[in-house]
Amino acid sequence: MNNQRNIKIIISGGGTGGHVFPAISIANALKAKDKNIDILFVGAIGKMEMEKVPAAGYKIVGLPVMGFHRKFTFKNFLFFFKLLSSMLKAGNVVTSFKPDVVVGVGGFASGPILRVASRRNNPALIQEQNSYPGVTNKILAKSVNKICVAYEGLERYFPAEKIIITGNPVRQDLENIFEKKEEALKHFDLAGNKRVILIVGGSLGARTVNLSLYNHIKKLIDSKVQIIWQTGKEFFPQAEELVKKLNCKDIKVFSFVSRMDLAYSVADLVVSRAGASTISELCLVHKPAIFVPSPNVAEDHQTKNAMAMITHNAAMMVEDKEAEKILVDLALDLVKDDFRLSVLRENIAKMAYKNSANLIADEILKLVGVNERN
Repeated sequence: MNNQRNIKIIISGGGTGGHVFPAISIANALKAKDKNIDILFVGAIGKMEMEKVPAAGYKIVGLPVMGFHRKFTFKNFLFFFKLLSSMLKAGNVVTSFKPDVVVGVGGFASGPILRVASRRNNPALIQEQNSYPGVTNKILAKSVNKICVAYEGLERYFPAEKIIITGNPVRQDLENIFEKKEEALKHFDLAGNKRVILIVGGSLGARTVNLSLYNHIKKLIDSKVQIIWQTGKEFFPQAEELVKKLNCKDIKVFSFVSRMDLAYSVADLVVSRAGASTISELCLVHKPAIFVPSPNVAEDHQTKNAMAMITHNAAMMVEDKEAEKILVDLALDLVKDDFRLSVLRENIAKMAYKNSANLIADEILKLVGVNERN
């Protein structure tokens, strides 16, 4: 065994925390099984993975790939140039690194790397986070070996024999959050005798959610409910200025909440976009939620994610176009309703998948004929 070369794995994708943090969780699970596994991340230049992945201790290569705009724009001419450039660079990466397995977690960079890998007959695996897959994964599904999913019923879109239900990986620090409440109260400078609403618009922020709070700030102040508000970088300055101006001590504003384990532990209610990773986290930590699906995502998959929870009475939903009118009132009513909170908490807990990162890591290693090595 000592003479055997290290297993090499490429993990590609990113763009948002919903792709980046699960990818890092998979990498950590692989390393826990064999510390000598070599892992190379491939992301998109300028996206958050280029910062978060090195911070987690992994090497990353950036591709110049970008998204395609559904509405006509001259930027789409640049898309094709960058896609070609990314395909060439992806080919060079695969040639030089010689991966045993290539893993796609979604996001711009997954497409070029997985296309190259499939053409070269590299074993490959997709981790599909959503209840409704995007076009890229539907196309790639034909050539990859396995597809790890978080929702039932995806045989409508993927070959049934390739599907493995694993759930979505979540950050390892979300385990045992129920023991962290006292630490969280101190961390966020919160009172232990008041309800707490956690507002998160995804890792990049959500303008509609931010404006809903901004335009109804007086209601939030009068409610005596405490707020942890993650705004994203763009909206942070104006939110921070307003809170300081009104001296809102019960409203804590952050551009990005780095300790989500503490934020979840202290939250009585979470208001969030309906990204697949966020939903998986909320299931694991048993938190009642109001989802405001983003209308700016492919195939409206966030609404489909949210509806998968609504049908089990495991969450509530507000459409993006209605949020500025009703979101704050609904959240303030719900956070004070012990019965409804209890029902949502109980039902969302039933939908949790545990050890998802480990299950996916096992499937990756099986593709190279390797299970856990000592």
